[in-house]
Amino acid sequence: MADEKSSDSVPQTELSSGVENLKIENGQKENGDTNKTDKVKVDILLKATGDAPIMKKKKWAVDAEKPIGWIIEFVKKYLKLEPDEKLFLYVNQTFAPSPDQIIKNLYECFGTDGKLVLHYCKSQAWG
Repeated sequence: MADEKSSDSVPQTELSSGVENLKIENGQKENGDTNKTDKVKVDILLKATGDAPIMKKKKWAVDAEKPIGWIIEFVKKYLKLEPDEKLFLYVNQTFAPSPDQIIKNLYECFGTDGKLVLHYCKSQAWG
């Protein structure tokens, strides 16, 4: 029939495998109304370790394509640290990811309970 849609078309709301647990910024829409400007977000839980000041807000939704270096700079600004002060981030209290590591990759490998847990401190703690 002329009214039938081609089975070759792929809905815009499909996400690549391994990313389905991530949140979409403007809410998850199943009716095809999403556009290409929707950003995938990852929930990040930031926990203070050692001598680091405690953040009032601990859970953040961050763009999955941001590098860890962006998180480090964000936390430094939020805590109003001096530009020359160091800040170390650790994934699950085990290792320090490189600043160019993408958040989405860390979440896919080390995320638990729908979030990525990052510990921050002003001096080296683990790793």
